[in-house]
Amino acid sequence: MPDDIFFKLSQNLYDIRIFGITTKGDTIESPYLLNIVSEKESTRIIDFKTINSSHAAEGYYYTFEVLTKETINQIKLAFNRKNFNWQIKLEGSLDQQKWFTIIKDYRILSIKNNDTDFQFTKLTFPESTYVYYRLLINAKESPELSHVSIKQQETIEGKYKNYPVKNWNSIENKKLKQTEIDIDLQFPLPVSSIKLNIDTAIDYYRPITIKYISDSIETEKGWKYNYKVLSTEILNSNKENIFQFESTILQKLRLIIHNQDNQSLSIGSIEAKAYVHEIIARFNEPAAYYLTYGNQGTKKANYDIKQFVDKIPDTLFTLELGEEQIILQPELSKSSPLFNDKKWLWVVMTLIIILLAGFTIKMMKRV
Repeated sequence: MPDDIFFKLSQNLYDIRIFGITTKGDTIESPYLLNIVSEKESTRIIDFKTINSSHAAEGYYYTFEVLTKETINQIKLAFNRKNFNWQIKLEGSLDQQKWFTIIKDYRILSIKNNDTDFQFTKLTFPESTYVYYRLLINAKESPELSHVSIKQQETIEGKYKNYPVKNWNSIENKKLKQTEIDIDLQFPLPVSSIKLNIDTAIDYYRPITIKYISDSIETEKGWKYNYKVLSTEILNSNKENIFQFESTILQKLRLIIHNQDNQSLSIGSIEAKAYVHEIIARFNEPAAYYLTYGNQGTKKANYDIKQFVDKIPDTLFTLELGEEQIILQPELSKSSPLFNDKKWLWVVMTLIIILLAGFTIKMMKRV
């Protein structure tokens, strides 16, 4: 779907229809699927057993033996402790004699208080096929490791479009202790991801709220914007600050970084992305076909084709849209009033009053 079509569609995309006009003049409707090419993930749990746990001056060691010859790329940890900030080192071995470093200086973090409940305890690393894995946590006291899950996660990458940010502006709201960033795109687009590149070279952990302008009203004092929340996330130095949310057609965003009592962060650049949107349609007979949209009151289409996705051929013909044609609705003819001039209306009302008065006087004389 071309980028410039989205600002003409309803937010839920329900108004898309494909109609065809046959040579006989009959109108037919073609079924379609709207395919948003997002990531698809599958996770497989790997069997293992803990064969050793110990501690030394550098920290606490845990050794695991994988019971099958499978590749792993993720380890999820859980602890009884609620607040910590530790460095992790993960090694692999085939015989427990020679160890190879998989990741090091990998930070895991947990913060829990009245304002925040946040944990980052998932180790993600390149695919590895070792028999033994040794984990070092540089904690001074026992980490109280309560649960370990070893996984193989496979991700089929989605198709993204990068959208240039037209401009953005950052304002420090010292009263509310927050940074407000207003972002403008070139035109309304189905954005599903925002990335913030932070230039500040310190560790940070800040709640962030992502909003977009859903509608606006022009008042005597200027435009008044109504915002809707897309997502509430955590901006932190442990990972790339990429925030994903449900694909939403928007042009203006506002990001609010809650600095609390910390110094504000320096924003280097901002990136916006969206999944590629495809329409997969079935054409049953020759006709002149039209992709129509713009009817905001249309309900979501319900076609049989969605039950047979597995039968859609792998190779499809790619179609391009032609020039847009505006369908003008015929104006309803307005019936002319019986009296265009108000003077005639007053004359008629006066006559009616005189007639009523005459009938009343006659009836009173008879009495």
